[in-house]
Parts: sequence; C-alpha cells; structure tokens
Amino acid sequence: MTVSRPAVPASPEHALAPPTLGHVLEVVQGLWPRELAEPWDAVGPVAGRPEAPVRTVLWALDPVQAVADEAVARGADLVVTHHPLLLRGTSSVAAVGHAAAAKGRLLHTLIEHRIALLAAHTNADAVVGGVSDVLARAVGVTGALSPLTTSAAGTGAEGIGRVGDLPEETDLAAFARAVHAALPATAGGVRVAGDPAQRIRRVAVCGGAGDSLFDAVRASGADVYVTADLRHHPASEARETAASGDGRPALVDVSHWASESLWLEHGARALEAALAERGLGVTTLFSDHRSDPWDFLVGGERADEGSHA
Repeated sequence: MTVSRPAVPASPEHALAPPTLGHVLEVVQGLWPRELAEPWDAVGPVAGRPEAPVRTVLWALDPVQAVADEAVARGADLVVTHHPLLLRGTSSVAAVGHAAAAKGRLLHTLIEHRIALLAAHTNADAVVGGVSDVLARAVGVTGALSPLTTSAAGTGAEGIGRVGDLPEETDLAAFARAVHAALPATAGGVRVAGDPAQRIRRVAVCGGAGDSLFDAVRASGADVYVTADLRHHPASEARETAASGDGRPALVDVSHWASESLWLEHGARALEAALAERGLGVTTLFSDHRSDPWDFLVGGERADEGSHA
C-alpha cells in the first residue's frame, strides 16, 4: 500500500531460503490463476529471469517510474503491481523517441538493476479473497459474498465484483461516511448518488472501474453499488433506471486507486504464506508512492447547493 511500513524479515534462526522468480511465478499461478484473467488483460511476468533469486518484494498498485526508482533505492528484487504495464500492444520499449518512452524508461530502470516485474490484475480480482472481497469487507459486508459476474474458467465462486449484506440496515448517508472512513484518503473523496435517507442493507462492490456491471448489480438486488471511475452517461442511465423503480441501487463512486490499494497487503500476505509452505521466504515492502492521479479538489458542493453556469 502507500503507507510506509518497516520490512520485517524472518529472524536468523528461523530464516527461510529465498525463492527464485520461477518459484514465485509458480506460487502466483496457484494463488491468482492466469486463466481467471479477463481475455483483454495482460497479467503475469513483464521482466525478470526465472532463475534469479527474489529476496525482497515491493508491492504497488501501479507500475510507474516512481515505483521503479523506489524499488532500486530499497533493494527490491521483484516489483508486484496490480495494474499491468503493457496492457496495450507496443512495438518498442525504447526509453526515448515515442509515446511509450515512459514505459521504456521504467523497464530499463528495472532491467538494468536486475529487478523483475509481475502484474496480478483481473486474475486477482476474480479469485475468492481477491480485490473486491477485500473492498466488500472494508465497507462493512460481513455475510457471504457472491460474484456479480462469474468467470468462465472458475467454479462459480470466482468472478468480477461481489455482492453481500451488511450485518444491520443503515441509511445511505451513514454508509457513505463509513466507506469514506474505510478507504485511504484521496483528493476526489467519495461521490454519492441517491437519497441520503435511503435504507441500505445489500451492497454490491467492484474494485476499480465498474460501470460495465450495472445490469449485474441490478440483478443482484443491491441497495447500493460501490465502485470507481463512474462515467457520466452510464451513471446517469443507472440513476434514471433507479428513479423509475424504487431508487435502487444508489451509487457510491470512490477513487480507483483507493478501491484497489487495500488488496495489496492481503496479496502480499497470501504470497508469503504460500512461499512459506515450500520453505521459502521473502522480505515484503509496500510502496510509499501514492499513484492516485489527482492532487486536489476545488468545490465539491452538493448538486442542489452549488451554482449553475
């Protein structure tokens, strides 16, 4: 995550042997199978030799230059990010001379310092215990969770998004305040669409951008939908549909970065535990870099309190 924590290596008398990158990739496949990734996604290793030892792992949400520089400074052998670096095809990773130069510089930084890079994206979203499970628990859902859409390669329990129930009914305003308190602070805060007094019990969530899932959210019977990056037209259409019925689901729009960053620590602990079962161990670090792209907010009035141009 983005809050700095001291590395806690194993004590010398209980020290575990470091894995190779190949060992890490085998464990990652067991934790977050590539087959569960969405067809458009680009998950797995981006750089690194399988025989290289991995003693220190730096976790971050985004593969950006600041994270690469941090990995060098902190002596990491592997960077694990949620978001892929090369999601769209490229013909070059040169560090100069074209639109992808920033990604080329990042890769050169890592490779020149023998640091591997690995992405666990929609495969980490889909698994039980993945990104949306962590988000759902963070905002107060305590009961059983089900995916909003199931993965074709899964057992029925895996998929994108989650839906479940709060232990007690609350109102939308109180729920939104709880969401705000549960997530890392960001400039954009938390945006809410719906009657503040609306009663809330059933909650749907999707870590990251989730406005493609409105049909599944409605089918789930959710009172509220927590996700990120809600665009004007899908959100407007969702609210129009809700207005023609019982007002559900209300919408809670949060930072993309905040909605997914909570998973990093869970992912790191899962990797540590799976490696330990093999007699292997790593030192885990979390990036200090906040990769939420927004720096400050101007205004932010309620829609019925602000002025109109």
